[in-house]
This record gives sequence, structure tokens and C-alpha cells, in this order.
Amino acid sequence: MANYTEKVKTGMFPVVALRDVVAFPQIMFHLEINTERDRTSVENAANGDGLIFLIALKNPENEDPQSTKDFCQTGVVGKINDCKKGKDGRMTVTVEGMDRATMMTYYPDSACAAVIARQIRENQDSPKVKDAHERILATIESIAQFVPKFSKELGEKLREETDMSLFTDAIAFYILVSPEHKQEILDCRQLHRRMELLDKLLDTEIAVLQEDFRIHGRVREALEQNQRDYYLREQLRIVKEELGMNEEDEEASEYLKQIKAKKLPKYVEERLIKEVGKLDKTPFASAEATVLRNYLDTVLEIPFGKFTEDRTDVKKAKAVLDRDHYGMEKVKERVLEFIAAKQLNPSLNNQIICLVGPPGVGKTSIAASLAESLGRKYVRVSLGGVRDESDIRGHRKTYVASMPGRIVNALIQAETQNPLILLDEIDKMANDHRGDPASALLEVLDGEQNKAFRDHFVELPIDLSGCMFIATANSLETVAAPLIDRMEIIELPMYNRNEKLAIAKNHLIPKQFKRHGLKKTQLRIADDAILAIIDSYTAEAGVRTLERTVARLCRKAAHILVQGDAKSVKVSAANLKDFLGCEKILKDRIYSEDPVGIVNGLAYTQAGGDLLRVECVCMPGTGKIEATGNLGDVISESARIAVSHIRKNAAKYGIDPNFHKENDLHIHFPDGATPKDGPSAGVTLVTAILSELTGTPARADVAMTGEVTLHGKVLPIGGLREKTMAAYRAGVTTVLVPYDNKKDLEEIDPEVKEKLQLVFCKSVDDVLSVALCKPTAKEENEKLPQMPPMAEKKPAKRATI
Repeated sequence: MANYTEKVKTGMFPVVALRDVVAFPQIMFHLEINTERDRTSVENAANGDGLIFLIALKNPENEDPQSTKDFCQTGVVGKINDCKKGKDGRMTVTVEGMDRATMMTYYPDSACAAVIARQIRENQDSPKVKDAHERILATIESIAQFVPKFSKELGEKLREETDMSLFTDAIAFYILVSPEHKQEILDCRQLHRRMELLDKLLDTEIAVLQEDFRIHGRVREALEQNQRDYYLREQLRIVKEELGMNEEDEEASEYLKQIKAKKLPKYVEERLIKEVGKLDKTPFASAEATVLRNYLDTVLEIPFGKFTEDRTDVKKAKAVLDRDHYGMEKVKERVLEFIAAKQLNPSLNNQIICLVGPPGVGKTSIAASLAESLGRKYVRVSLGGVRDESDIRGHRKTYVASMPGRIVNALIQAETQNPLILLDEIDKMANDHRGDPASALLEVLDGEQNKAFRDHFVELPIDLSGCMFIATANSLETVAAPLIDRMEIIELPMYNRNEKLAIAKNHLIPKQFKRHGLKKTQLRIADDAILAIIDSYTAEAGVRTLERTVARLCRKAAHILVQGDAKSVKVSAANLKDFLGCEKILKDRIYSEDPVGIVNGLAYTQAGGDLLRVECVCMPGTGKIEATGNLGDVISESARIAVSHIRKNAAKYGIDPNFHKENDLHIHFPDGATPKDGPSAGVTLVTAILSELTGTPARADVAMTGEVTLHGKVLPIGGLREKTMAAYRAGVTTVLVPYDNKKDLEEIDPEVKEKLQLVFCKSVDDVLSVALCKPTAKEENEKLPQMPPMAEKKPAKRATI
């Protein structure tokens, strides 16, 4: 008969992968949980029966085990006694081992495993066990003198222990150093063989401990010698200070070696040698010596004469730009032109570009792609909130805690003298009594002056002509005119609906899938869902909110998959509300009927274009003109200009010349919480007032934009691309545009240009001929005020509000 019995049971347990740690039965220990998968396993076990399977990884550096081959042969089924979470998110668990167990199957998605647990009971009175027990006790006595953590209490407990299985496992857990040796003990099932193996491993440990003890003794002696040497050197330094003697020349010699090795320009080398001479004559511990050391260390870090080789392959550069960003053709074309010109003239420098556009369109991120396409180092300098000139040009080195400016620090960070430097948020700089940082940038961004840029701290000319400067801004209104004059301005327009769809499919969704650990088969987002997100959940010129919304969908899908509710998730326009809730953006839609006194205008905002209605009502009064809707000065002046123009031409429009004396006019711009200003609502105001005074309906499918003069001329406006896009989204079929904006037709989105009828107007009469409905035959017979000739109105499919 066998001298041991084995009770086998199977089960499914959450798994915690151990790294450089081995658990044993009947032994309690503390474990720090570091990975998200292990945290989930502990939480699942704690919420259940508290049982968990602990098993060591073959490779401790494996962060993502996928099968049983990644784990050791044997582990331990344990019970969680305590679980604590720290403020920093870390988790500490107290576990008591129960039985040895073998992993049958591992499920990485749920971090669970099918396990065979064995409870082994062996005859502990056999001669083999007794002999091994005596030998192990003798070996422990020898080990005790080398192991600091081996306390007397532990030795006594081991000698008194009668359970030989616990005796063996406890010694392996507390005394063996190597995790591999511990795992060998855990893998061995029969008690007498386990004890014999432990005896052999302890003999090996004694040899290792003896050698470690000898090495530690030598280290301790070396530390004592170093402390003695330090004490003597300090004594010598103090004696020299008392006698007024200079510090040894070792420091000065080291600096001179570095200066010679750097192969610096002659003027830099001469200046640094002069500073080293000053340092050599300065007391070691003086404040001036500290300033000199700081100066020398900083200047030696500046990469004088170090340049990276530009990539001159236009096709490869274009591939990099197209890979990272969709659209942005003007920026890409400008960089490819520079690369092509660099092929013809390798000495071409002084490239200074300013990207202007609304937030979220990729101004900052494309700079990194530009650097990669050019083969240059990339450094970002954030200028948002900078209000001190010294941030750009540095502080005088004589000041306490002085340092170089951001431009010099950018060169040090890039470790080359020709990096691509991104001047981010250049329009967010401010100024106060400490100076104007924009003025300091004038020298940096001037191609004729930055060949010898002087930082206040360095006090040496630094050549910045090899650098490529890319500035970004949301608006040029707050940027100084001399600074604008030094930069090549490239405007980045807002993305249209189709561009956002392409960016989401090709960039945002793959990025968020990778970030959340999702596969394409686990989550599918239909095109109609993406378009619904763009239309009903985001109101922006860029794609930042769109990316955050996609990330939210990924988190929702991950939650569903982890809970086991489904194996894959599909998001479409039909079920989008289940993931994101109700729609957050109300769509601008034109009226279904032609109203009187209400006209569709167009506005430009930071989020793109917007439909801006103008309402006008006329009532008996004393000639007051009231304009409401959170209006600025310019738009209020436009209202007065519109009234003056109509008064001047009252007879032409068939209006009582004294209408302004006997009636009050109230002009209102809805959405009163939003500030509004600008001159481009002039034609809209004239049309709305005339529609109200004459009782003629204004076409609901027409929108307009343009500044108006007192004599009825229509002047050009800006933001035509965004305004026409807003009109197209709202269901408008005809847009009235100033004649002088014909030059901007290329900027209008091709799809918008195809769907909309653009009418170019030179005067108010041109606007009214299209915007106001024709009078009916009955109205003509009643001889109501005659309006200018109307253009034929094309039948259009109207959308309801």
C-alpha cells in the first residue's frame, strides 16, 4: 500500500499571476496587486467565496499571459483574509494558502482557470521523513548565522512543528532565496522526496550565503574607508579656506576637457575658457562659484554645431503626413514644397509658419508629423499664459535661480541646432510690467535677425536660422501685427461632416480600440452611428469631442463584454441612445412656411458656422428702434444703418416716408445667451425690416450674409466656407453672398457647392429680388407697395423645424 493518500477536487477560480513570488499551503502572506487583470480577479474572489488561485509565471516580465504554457506547473488555492485599497489605487491582499493545485485551462479574457486541487496526507512517521527532518534541522542551525531575518522565534517554531508538510513548506517560503528553488519544492508532491530536495537546496543556499556574507563584509569595509576619506577631505577643504588657498584644479581641468571635446565655435570656446578661469579663482563654496558652474553646465549642453540631416524624399514625407492626418492639404503642400526646394538648395533655412484655426482641428499634432516627415527632432514650447519676457529670452545669470529662456531650453532638449520648434498657443500670450513676450519673439521669428539670437542667460549669439518654427493660434486678433508680419499664415478650416467621418474611421476609432484593448470583432460602430454622433452629440469645428464620445462607446462596450452579457457589440444610429443617452445638440432647421419679418442670416463661430435668424416687428409708437439678443456695438450700428437706408429709399420700396415717426421697430436675434457682433448681418437686417414694413413674406429656404452700406452696397465678408456649411446643414437651398466673395468659391466644400444655389449680390436690390416672395395677384390688384423684380424661385424640398 502507498504510504500517502491523495484527495482530488476540481473547480473554477479567479487567477492571480505571481511574479518572483511563490505561495505555499497553510502559510499566510501579503501580496501587492499591480496589474488591472489581477485586481479584477481579487475583486471577483472577494465578492464570492473568497477562494483564489495563486500561481507563478515562468517569465516574471510577462505582462499579458495567454495560456497555461506561460505559468509554472503547480500553484496554490488560497483564501483571501483581507483586502485593502490605497489612495494611489494600489491594492494589498492578505492570503492564506490551502491546497496545492494544477492549472488545467486558462481563460485570459476573464482571468479565470479550471484547476485540479489535491489534498495530500502522507505517513509522517516513516524513517525517510525522520532522517530528512534531522538533517534539515542541522542545516538550519548553520544557515541562521547568515540570514538576518531568521529570528530565534522562527527557529523554535520550526523545531517544535510536528506537521512535516508545513515544516518543509515554511522553510522553503522563509529561507530559500531563489523563486526557482521555491517552485521546485511546491511542484514536488510526495513528502519524503520534497524534504530530500529541500535538504539539497539548503546546502546550495549555505554556499551562496557564505559568499554573500564575505562580499558584504568587504562592502562594509569599503564604506567605512569612504567615510574616512570624506572626513579627511572635508578637513583639508576647511584648512584651505582658513588659509585662503584655492580649491584644487580638478574641477577646472574637467571643464576644460569638456570644452575641448565639444569642438565649439571659437567665440564660444574663448568665452567658456574665460569663465573657467574665473571659477578657478573663486572660493569653492561661494555663491559666485555656484553661478559660474550653473552657467558652464548650461552652455555646454547647448548643441552648437550639431545638426540632423533633413529628409529630402518627397514621396516618403507625403506618406508620413497622409498616414497621421486627414485633409490639411495646404499645410502638407507647404511642407512638401520646402522639402522639394531643399533638394535643389540644401542651405535653405528660415521656415516660419503660423497655423491658424479653431480648436481641435489638429494644429498641434500635425507639427509632430511634420518633424517626422522632415527627419527633424521635435520640441513643443507652450506659450499659453506666458507674460514675462524672460520666459523667452532667459534671466540674467547674476540673479538667484536664473535660467535660460524657452528657446534655448528647446535646443538643449532637442540636442540639435535645427529642430522643428512648435510655438503652441501664440495668441494666448499676455504682457504686464515685466515686459511683453511677443516683442521678445520678434527676434526669434525674424529670418534676418535670428542668426545671432542672444539669450540673456547665455550672453552668446546662437544661430536659430536652421530651426523650423511652427506657431499655432486660434485667432490672430490678439497677435501683435509685427509678429504676424514675420510669419507665413496658413488657415486651417473646420472639418465638414464627411471629413469627420473619415477621421473617425481611419484615426480616432483605431486609436481608441487600441487604448481600450478592444478588437474589431468585439465592437462595430456603423457609419450612420458616427454621423449621428457628429450631428446630434458634438458641436465643434474639430474632433476632440468626437474622440471623447468614441472613447465613451468603447468603455460602454468593454463593460458589456467583461460582464459576459454579449460576445460582441454593434452600435448603429438606431441604438445609439442606449449608449449615449438623448441627443445633446438641437439641429438648426428652416421654417416650413415663408414668414413675415423673419430672415435667415449666417454667422461664424469658433465651432464653425451657424444659422442666425433675425426677427423684426413693427408697432405703433414714437419712432424708437430697439435691438436685443446680446448684441455688440458693430451689429447694433448695422441695425441703424439698415433703418437709415430704408428711410432714404422709402418711396422706392413703397413705404410711408414717416414710418419711422409713427412706429417703433424691435429687432431681435434669438439665442440671447450667445454674444453676437460683426457687420455681416447688414443685408439680413435690411431684408427683415422691409419684410415686416411691407408685409411681404421672406423665403424660408434662403439664407444670406453680407455687410451693407448706407447707399445699399453689399460688402464682402469672411468665414464663407463655414457659413455655407451651416446653411447646407439647416436645409437652406439658396444662399445670398456678396459679389466680391466670388474669389472664395474654391474654399467652399465641394458637396456644399453642389447642393446649394449661390447668388452673388452687388446691392440690396439684388438681395431683395431673391429673398422676398413675389406679391400675389390679389395684392397687386389692391395696389400694395411694389417690391423690386423677383428672381424665379426654384421648387425646393422644405424641412420642418
